[in-house]
Amino acid sequence: MFQKYDVIVVGAGHAGAEAAAAAANLGSSVMLITMNRHSIAQMSCNPAMGGIAKGQIVREIDALGGYSGIITDRTMIQFRMLNRSKGPAMWSPRAQSDRRMFTMEWLKMLEEIPNLDFWEDTVNGLITKNKKIVGVKTSMGIEFEAKSVILTNGTFLNGVIHIGEKNFSGGRIGEKAATGLTEALVELGFETNRMKTGTPVRVDGRSLDFSKMEEQLGDEEPGKFSFTDTPPLKNQRSCYLAYTSDEVHDVLRTGFDKSPMFIGRISGVGPRYCPSIEDKIERFSDKNRHQLFIEPEGWDTNEIYVNGFSSSLPEDIQLEALHRIPGFEKAKIFRPGYAIEYDYFPPTQLNYTLETKQIENLYFAGQINGTTGYEEAGAQGLMAGINAHLKNNNKPSFILKRDEAYIGVLIDDLITKGTEEPYRMFTSRAEYRTLLRQDNADLRLTEKGYNIGLASRDRLDRVNYKKEQIDILIKFLKKESVKPSQIANYLSSVGSNELKQKVKIYQVLLRPQVNIEQLIENIPTLKAIVQNIKLCKKEIIEETSILIKYENYISREEENAHRISKYENIFLKENIDYMNIKAISYEAREKLNKIKPKTIGQATRISGVSPSDISVLLVYIGK
Repeated sequence: MFQKYDVIVVGAGHAGAEAAAAAANLGSSVMLITMNRHSIAQMSCNPAMGGIAKGQIVREIDALGGYSGIITDRTMIQFRMLNRSKGPAMWSPRAQSDRRMFTMEWLKMLEEIPNLDFWEDTVNGLITKNKKIVGVKTSMGIEFEAKSVILTNGTFLNGVIHIGEKNFSGGRIGEKAATGLTEALVELGFETNRMKTGTPVRVDGRSLDFSKMEEQLGDEEPGKFSFTDTPPLKNQRSCYLAYTSDEVHDVLRTGFDKSPMFIGRISGVGPRYCPSIEDKIERFSDKNRHQLFIEPEGWDTNEIYVNGFSSSLPEDIQLEALHRIPGFEKAKIFRPGYAIEYDYFPPTQLNYTLETKQIENLYFAGQINGTTGYEEAGAQGLMAGINAHLKNNNKPSFILKRDEAYIGVLIDDLITKGTEEPYRMFTSRAEYRTLLRQDNADLRLTEKGYNIGLASRDRLDRVNYKKEQIDILIKFLKKESVKPSQIANYLSSVGSNELKQKVKIYQVLLRPQVNIEQLIENIPTLKAIVQNIKLCKKEIIEETSILIKYENYISREEENAHRISKYENIFLKENIDYMNIKAISYEAREKLNKIKPKTIGQATRISGVSPSDISVLLVYIGK
């Protein structure tokens, strides 16, 4: 063996970077093996972080002590809070990032961790002993010993790139695929399958006429992802909206007979919620146009990402179709869009810690588990890194439940339901989304991150201060009254009925037209209380408003979560042979035997397991 480590992380995408940082910051000696250190956490697809539900995940990663939020704040070129017109459970932060700066910042932060080493190579084999991982083999013929190994191989496992009738091996355009590892895992008894994803054409911004597009500005007061004191965004770059047309679609159709998807050369399943442009034309044939988001790749580059124009059609067809889009008549491309097909491992083969069931101390995180998206990958990497360190040190596992975090929903969905198409997080997947808002991620999770040793004391002190100030503010609003004359002009200006008598301030805040910031300006005693807040003033005011306006919804969801949680505390033994419980349906027995749920709660979420099956199971374990 070349050298021994506590944890080896294979692959340095978003999952690998978070896994390595988490394990090393917790105190493990870590080796991060990647083909190229200067491609760490590369934004292979769009140069953006966050979005609907994904923004919540980035804030949760940050609250626990991960790096994705900090690095996004340091490198973003535009920030928008999506879904502001809806309730706060739907508000989702999204940032456009500088692609090169993002990677450079990740490398800089990882290099500052003293017990984190790097090795540029490809892992093509695993070393096991008695169904336990003990190390890895690389293409250079070097063996590294480890207590735990985390595989975060992204789209590189036997990756094949498709452009029209051409196809060639690759993990990303210009980078070679990883071979040998899939075969080694299959030999160890793992089930594998193929998936597909794609990326759009990259365009020279100097060749575009932006005056023919709709400008999309960032928020006037841009927010952040990290709960730490990352620098505020002062200047922003605009994005733009463009649209395809029937003419564009007709040009694209001329290449369908050369499309690897339509002629069957791609066997992997693609992402349903981020389809290629040719897939959109087929699936939504009633639509005569599709929206395109024109996104800059950074501060100091002319490269433009055409979000919504993912394609694997021949290059000439892609270019001809682009030229029919208003503003793209003279477009020049840096690189065509392409599809990539790769191996993944159905995540039902994992435990909640992301440790594999077949091989002890071997963990999978990211696209190897069938997910899509930087945010989903980063969350899995963080959890795998934490749990690898904890297990090596004989400490309890760190598992987040569905009512505690979107990360909990993500992992529970993967290991319980599996996925046959690239899994993407949505707010609709979370049954407790009113509890799992982006604004309260630190209030939910930072203490947990601190207790395992990842989040700093400063972070915890900040959260405790926020809790104290929110509590003071809510008590004041519920105790103090306001006279009709004090806010008559304000209520009239927002179209709200005047007060007939003195009422508690919080009752006024319950009105949908009433804004807490304006109340503060109109009620001197409330303004005095707010002026005493020293830290996180804006966050505290917003959180207070949400907790009052949505108090009934939040309480109802907390009650539901508490009622259902009883099933999460009824544990199932791993050695149960469900095939012998004849009163359970045959489909349910098969699924239960395959998944081996940890609790009754998890069993209820397995597709094919009915409420009557659960009733039988409860009787069985009661005996």
